[in-house]
Amino acid sequence: MNPARHTLHDALEDAAELLRKTRRVVVLTGAGISTPSGIPDFRSEGTGLWARDEPLEVASMDTFRQAPEKFFAWFRPLAGRIFGAQPNAAHQALADYEQTGHVMVIATQNIDGLHHKAGSSKVIELHGTIRTLSCTQCFRQYDSHPFLKPFIEGGIIPLCTNCNGILKPDVILFGEQLPQAAWYEAQRESQQADLMVVAGSSLEVLPVAGLPMQAIDRGAHLIVINNTPTYINVRADVVLMDDVAAVIPEIINRAIHG
Repeated sequence: MNPARHTLHDALEDAAELLRKTRRVVVLTGAGISTPSGIPDFRSEGTGLWARDEPLEVASMDTFRQAPEKFFAWFRPLAGRIFGAQPNAAHQALADYEQTGHVMVIATQNIDGLHHKAGSSKVIELHGTIRTLSCTQCFRQYDSHPFLKPFIEGGIIPLCTNCNGILKPDVILFGEQLPQAAWYEAQRESQQADLMVVAGSSLEVLPVAGLPMQAIDRGAHLIVINNTPTYINVRADVVLMDDVAAVIPEIINRAIHG
C-alpha cells in the first residue's frame, strides 16, 4: 500500500484491494462492531461498563462463586441488551462475504452471538458466549434462550433442571482462562492468514491483543478499523479510524463488485 494515500476513498480502495487478492482472511472483532447494535462496550469513557462498575467486583469468577446474586444483578441489564440485539451492517457484510466463497474466519472477543445470527459459520468465540449456560454442579450444558427471558424479565437466576445447581453463562469471567480449543484455533488461523482485519477492538486485552502480531510476523497483511488508535497501527497496511458498521460494508462491497 502507498503510505502517501491518506484520503478515506483511497484507504477504502486499498483495503478492498487487499481483500480481493488474499486467500485466507482472519477478522478479529471486538466490542466496537457490536455497539451499533445497542450493546455497550467495556472501556469507553463515560459509557463503557467499567465506567460504572469495578470489573473484579462484579464480573470475576470469585464473585460468581461467593456471591452469584451480585454477578447476576450486574449481568441482567447487559443480558437484556444482548437478548434483544440484532446484527448490524458490519456483521451482515462479513457473513455475506463468506457466502461468496472466500475463506474467512472470524475470531471475536464478543459474547453476543451476533456473528452467528448474521449467518457467519466460521466463528471462534475467544471470550465465550451467552448462547449457552453450564451447570456449576453437574456441568450439564443448556441452550440459554429458555432461561434468559425469565431472568431478564423477572430476575430469576437460571437453575439446572437436572440438579438445581446455578447455571453460569458460558462467558469468560475475570480469573478464568480462555477456552483452550478456541485459543489454539485462533492462533493457528492467525499464523496461516494472508490478511488480518482488526475490527472494533482497541487491542488492550491480552492474550487476544497479540494475535495481529502473530499474523504479521508470519507475513500477513493487516487492516485496522477502530475509532481509537491501537498499538499495532504503525504496522498496518491500512488504518481506518472510523465507524466499523459503516466502513466494513463499504470495503466488502468494493471487494466484491470492484
